[in-house]
Amino acid sequence: MAIEAELKARVRDSRHVRQLLGQRADEEASVYADVYYDTPDHQLTSTGRELRVRVIRTEAGSTTLLTYKDVTVDPGSGSKPETETAVDDLDAMSGILAGLGFEELIAFEKHCSNYRFTARGLDLLATVAHIPELDETFIEIESLVDSHAEVGPTLDSIRGVLAELGLTRDDETTETYTDAVTSRRNLG
Repeated sequence: MAIEAELKARVRDSRHVRQLLGQRADEEASVYADVYYDTPDHQLTSTGRELRVRVIRTEAGSTTLLTYKDVTVDPGSGSKPETETAVDDLDAMSGILAGLGFEELIAFEKHCSNYRFTARGLDLLATVAHIPELDETFIEIESLVDSHAEVGPTLDSIRGVLAELGLTRDDETTETYTDAVTSRRNLG
């Protein structure tokens, strides 16, 4: 299972960050509609695992993905092994998950600008994500690696790219979107 080596940071000046990323790659605008699933007794959440169905809408159409994320291999970043596959029929997938005993845990949208480029010898995906429900913008920069030993050096390289975008370690966060949205809903 490939590991998604990823860092996430809060973005205060998204226009500036998008401008710098636009010098590296073309922007791919999209909206992610994410639905996270768990068992009734929260077996996945309690062990740090995730099961997500994501519908990605772009000008060209939509794509649906089923993603399983295993437990974190790097607590400082939240990087996790990840397995993902395309789904042709969202209703059928929802029925399969329900039949297996999974229920919807939380659903929310992310408005994303994606940039794919190579830097520091890595193929990277940088996503500037605005979460309307949180009224916050984040950047996620990720690269897939094959082993746990590659995670640290890859994160160091990603951190270098974040610095080139004007972001520091103080901007980084490991809080998941699911936790942030849940917290906001519980306070509201």
